[in-house]
Amino acid sequence: MSKSRIFFFLLLSFIGGVFYQSFWSASLILAWFVLICAIVLILVDYRNRVFIALGLILISFLLGIGKTKLSLQEIQNIKEDVSSIDTIGQIIKEPDKKEFYQNLTIAIEEGEILQNNNNQDRIKVLIRTDLYREFNYGDLLQVKCNPEVVKNFSSDFDYKMYLAKDKIYYLCASAEIKKVEEAKKGFYKIVLNIRNKLEENIAQIIPQPQAALAQGILFGGGNRLSKEMQDLFSVTGMSHIVAVSGYNVTIIVEYLMIIGIFLGLWRSQAFYFAILGIFIFIAMIGFPSSALRAGVMGGLILWAIKNGRLANLDNAILLAGAIMLIINPLILRWDIGFQLSFLATIGLVKLSPFWDKYFLKKYKSWGILEIMLMTISAQLFVLPIILYNFHNLALVSIIANVLILPIIPVTMLFVFLSAIASFIFYPLALALGWLAYFLLKYEIEIIDYLSKWKFSNLVIFDFSYWKIITWYLLLIIFIYFINKKINPKK
Repeated sequence: MSKSRIFFFLLLSFIGGVFYQSFWSASLILAWFVLICAIVLILVDYRNRVFIALGLILISFLLGIGKTKLSLQEIQNIKEDVSSIDTIGQIIKEPDKKEFYQNLTIAIEEGEILQNNNNQDRIKVLIRTDLYREFNYGDLLQVKCNPEVVKNFSSDFDYKMYLAKDKIYYLCASAEIKKVEEAKKGFYKIVLNIRNKLEENIAQIIPQPQAALAQGILFGGGNRLSKEMQDLFSVTGMSHIVAVSGYNVTIIVEYLMIIGIFLGLWRSQAFYFAILGIFIFIAMIGFPSSALRAGVMGGLILWAIKNGRLANLDNAILLAGAIMLIINPLILRWDIGFQLSFLATIGLVKLSPFWDKYFLKKYKSWGILEIMLMTISAQLFVLPIILYNFHNLALVSIIANVLILPIIPVTMLFVFLSAIASFIFYPLALALGWLAYFLLKYEIEIIDYLSKWKFSNLVIFDFSYWKIITWYLLLIIFIYFINKKINPKK
């Protein structure tokens, strides 16, 4: 067994341990049994690489279990008997604006709530407040409220764990809030100020609803769209173009490479062009953790394309996933963005040799076929997660992606240039804005048209765990056989 394969199984085993503990609970007896087996394998013949590797793989599995167990134990230890808080906290995340209210995530570093939770360094609290009040990342607030431990409000969505993965355990549905100090200037604050100003410029140049779509495409976040338009995007499977998720970042990453090469750049030059594009995109949306994780996955795809090694990225993908899980093992089960980015990346990597041999080398399509096959690759791997969580199968998704994705980068370019031109020469900003407007109008019209097709969307409510497992087993078998056919010597 080569060192590369041993490393592969060590990473896979750690992720397997996190997976096991996330869905089931490993008993002490099981843990001791696995540990004893590992020690026996290592000691039975310490010069045998296979035995040592098997022992280390079992230990890696235990480490995954242990890391996840510690994180879950922290949640179980949270105290519910917190009567009230009256203290100063800082907004540590950009306000999340909904249709009728906004959520503020604040960090509290003093008070009874910390004493009740073993004097932790700080406690995060989610505060719900009115939309009309203006708050920004980094503001210091005097907060008075009666916090409650976060509870689930629906059997379909584990809201408690969704927040707990980010160490948010308490919620204040109403609070008295007084701004004590404006956010201090810093790199992150400066980036957010620039983005806010660019959003204002876009709203002045481009009419609605195209302006909302322009802001969503450029900066991420479908909440800028009306509820009706959000439904249209969901029905046609195009929500990813305005979502801060691994799915859209992974798609955008590879498409930036295609655009760079199409513009005449060498493969290595296109790599840096795409890396710069992803960095700007993540910076402009405020460096959210979901986008950072997706950027890591996207960077791996770019690195592979740059070096022509798209089919040999197993260890790199698993290493990226394992590092993220070491930092926060709870994202494996309770962060859909992580699941989508991880699976979409695997889909693009594992299916690319098949598409390349049987389609891309045989047919010239000027990038259209690549986009369609990229969409299929990602969809095949993320579809079970989408069906389980959202119960929605967009049957027109491939058509919508082929018709819209090719012009998304051009749309982003014109929107961005028009927003920048507003600072310099307003008539130029208007001219660029109108070019962006017609592209945005085309995208909305296509989505609206496809959403009206009789069989555009299929609702599936009973997509169980067993169906998910069966789906991925069939995918693994399919990939195994196509790899054997493409590389019979491996």
